[in-house]
Amino acid sequence: MAIWIKICGNTSLADARLAVDAGADAVGFVFAPSPRQVTASEAAAIVSHLPATVEKIGVFVDAPLDEIYMIVRECKLTGVQLHFDAPPELPARLHFRLGPELRILRVVHFAPRAGKRAATLALQAHQDPHVHAVLIDSRTSAAVGGTGVAFDWAKASKTLFQSAEARKRHLVAAGGLTPENVAEAIATLRPWGVDAVSGVEASPGKKDAAKVRAFVAQARAAGLE
Repeated sequence: MAIWIKICGNTSLADARLAVDAGADAVGFVFAPSPRQVTASEAAAIVSHLPATVEKIGVFVDAPLDEIYMIVRECKLTGVQLHFDAPPELPARLHFRLGPELRILRVVHFAPRAGKRAATLALQAHQDPHVHAVLIDSRTSAAVGGTGVAFDWAKASKTLFQSAEARKRHLVAAGGLTPENVAEAIATLRPWGVDAVSGVEASPGKKDAAKVRAFVAQARAAGLE
């Protein structure tokens, strides 16, 4: 299968171009408190130099509709990632104001003791016609994303990714993915897409060129097996 690949947490044009040149389908920009946070003006300056063929996804945490709307417009983003327990009507309102072509991803955090709950939340999100994909991530007490910690793939495979309903949906695996383990994650979960942040960095907010290229290459190869 062809797999969708997103390299997130870009803070410079050089890093975003690196992801594009490596063959990523999407680049992500974090608009929330984080070592990878960028301002709207910074992201807009980067996006203006990227090809139209790559998706530009804004990551938002606890952001209201008007804030998301203004940043998407200013930065010319093609998608948003709602990395929080957003109101259920938010995706529809975003499409109403920004157009149905905007890709919307909702995030569900997977915890071993709450695997069934994560599956229910993912199913509910995918029943929303305004949600294109659901990103399954890990979390820690200190961060809701970019943690560098992988969730339990074996348990997630049984409770979430490999059900008959799941195979019909766009599920994106995230959390602790690296060039060394992304092939195993894809083989175990068979996701629609993968998303990497800390696993392809030299330091928080700065990408490692060799890691980015290796991650995309390994994910592409694994997606074809």
